[in-house]
Amino acid sequence: MADNARAARMAKRIQTIVASAIEREVKDRRLELVTVTDTRVTGDLHDATVFYTVRGQSLDEEPDYEAAAEALHRARGQLRKIVGDQLGVRFTPTLSFEVDTVPEASAHMEALLERARARDAELAELKKNAKPAGDPNPYKTEDGQ
Repeated sequence: MADNARAARMAKRIQTIVASAIEREVKDRRLELVTVTDTRVTGDLHDATVFYTVRGQSLDEEPDYEAAAEALHRARGQLRKIVGDQLGVRFTPTLSFEVDTVPEASAHMEALLERARARDAELAELKKNAKPAGDPNPYKTEDGQ
């Protein structure tokens, strides 16, 4: 059983190797807009999952996730060979690629937080002019009221 620190170090090294290989060695135009964001290695050091995001050509264009996934699938063997050559371990982990959904989820969460802030500001504005309902002193006093 390998320790988690070794798996974390190996994951970081695989992330660096795969990112530089995609940038410099793999010749596929579909991978130009792919960014490697994270890598996780299993405890037995046999499987590595590489997380990636894809940028669009411009701000208003949607990224092409299917083309990037296909390109990464085709380059998987070449990338594993590069990782094995540079990693220097007995068994090179198998590589699998998954789209990283954290940026979209965080953007959605930021939008929700902004809506909550706007609603809080609206309620604070309404609170300024609010008057209590009923009597100003709702408690009974000694004079019978």
